[in-house]
Amino acid sequence: MKVIFPSQLLSYTHTTQLQVEGGTLAVVLAVLDRQFPGIRFRIIDEQDQIRPHIRIFVNQEITRDLEFALHPGDEIRIIGAISGG
Repeated sequence: MKVIFPSQLLSYTHTTQLQVEGGTLAVVLAVLDRQFPGIRFRIIDEQDQIRPHIRIFVNQEITRDLEFALHPGDEIRIIGAISGG
């Protein structure tokens, strides 16, 4: 499945999208963390929850469930909130 990254994570991935396999969001994030050490911590907090400023969409459906079931061909879009003053 295709994973699309926000600009905040480009320092890890050096690309805006990758193909990754996994049956759940948790598995996909573990695969990404093996490939890009530390990236999972930027998305998931110490309580194993998606950080408040991160939104994850699977095929345009927002989810906060790390056990969300994924299927080949799904598109995962990770969005980081932008703030300023």
